[in-house]
Amino acid sequence: MDNKQIIALIKREVVPAIGCTEPAAIALCTAYATEALGRRPERIEVELSANMLKNAMGVGIPGTGMTGLPIAVALGALIGKSSYQLEVLKDCNAAAVLEGKAFLAGDRIRISLTEQSEEVLYIEVRCHAGADSSRAVIAREHTGLVYLEGPSAKTVDRRDSLTESARTEASDELTLRRVYDFATTAPLEDIEFINEARRLNEAAAEASLKGNYGHELGKTLSRPLGKGIMGESIFSHIISATSSACDARMAGAMIPVMSNSGSGNQGIAATLPVVVFARENHNTEEELTRALILSHLTAIYIKQSLGRLSALCGCVVASTGSSCGITWLMGGGYDQVCASVKNMIANLAGMVCDGAKPSCALKVSSGVSTAVLSAMLAVQNHSVSSVEGLIEDDVDRCIHNLTRLGSVGMQETDKMVLDIMTHKKNIRPE
Repeated sequence: MDNKQIIALIKREVVPAIGCTEPAAIALCTAYATEALGRRPERIEVELSANMLKNAMGVGIPGTGMTGLPIAVALGALIGKSSYQLEVLKDCNAAAVLEGKAFLAGDRIRISLTEQSEEVLYIEVRCHAGADSSRAVIAREHTGLVYLEGPSAKTVDRRDSLTESARTEASDELTLRRVYDFATTAPLEDIEFINEARRLNEAAAEASLKGNYGHELGKTLSRPLGKGIMGESIFSHIISATSSACDARMAGAMIPVMSNSGSGNQGIAATLPVVVFARENHNTEEELTRALILSHLTAIYIKQSLGRLSALCGCVVASTGSSCGITWLMGGGYDQVCASVKNMIANLAGMVCDGAKPSCALKVSSGVSTAVLSAMLAVQNHSVSSVEGLIEDDVDRCIHNLTRLGSVGMQETDKMVLDIMTHKKNIRPE
């Protein structure tokens, strides 16, 4: 890949989002279907892949004080605008929430697992009003509209793009060496756009401390109890800032974050550890910019062979990116960056994703803690060796061992997690 292609890839994968990206994508698909219908729907049918259902069941919906999919679907129909993409619900206010609750009270929404597609990320929304109906389908990517029809829309049909022959990803042309060389040598003016991730995600961390979100992990770490146990250090500040942003986002705060590969938590974990370390280590602005590119592009590279949604927690991928960025900021070169990746894979491989929810802050904090430890070992030339577990001498083979474990080896784990989640209380899908 040349530099222009890599920059286009990063700009496509690192985008703003409000709230968890799975319910946001479902609200977006509902907005598309509603706009295609041309009027307020009377009934809405939603079909989801298992991974979409898993990642949207227990997360807060921005601006509502509510969790779960029905309110996200209702608001997508009532106030959602497809032009906002993953910020589709940013016009939500108290009046809209009341209207959404009234819509739900009419029992107008049906949500079920799809039998139409084997895509891991699949959303189909059908809206009905009188004799009119519309249909929208998003697949493979959180904003990937592949089908749209309705009385107020020109029919869109990109379903052929989902064939196996079209699945060649940019990651096929990337290696960690290419990622590293681009991050450390690309013209600075071409990559300064990544600092918007710094601005958004730092603001999210700061806003979190002004409220009580989720399990308040970030606030707990910044209080006297947390400081007494963890101390005042770069390490504790990294964990506190990262978990704070995650606390707010997963609890449904109306706060935008910069996502990575379709995940806000991945965007947070790829950004804030690098930002906090650079600030407290007195790195230059250029060094921070390049470290952020290294972190985000590493996460994109790994994620594209893993897949958008999997049984492997995304914090493993994003924290591996931040470990690379921190290693470079510590003065490490390519060999040390490779060592940090190997140390991360040796430690965190197998962390299970059991859906998006407030406790994701705990998993993110585990990931970024390991990122710092892995970087510290790497700059001292300590690396897990090729005789240990998933690790091989070739770092790209290590990465593909991890992604093969997550995408293929943990498929049964994914099914078991969903089965457990959908048989708790009375929340199984129809």
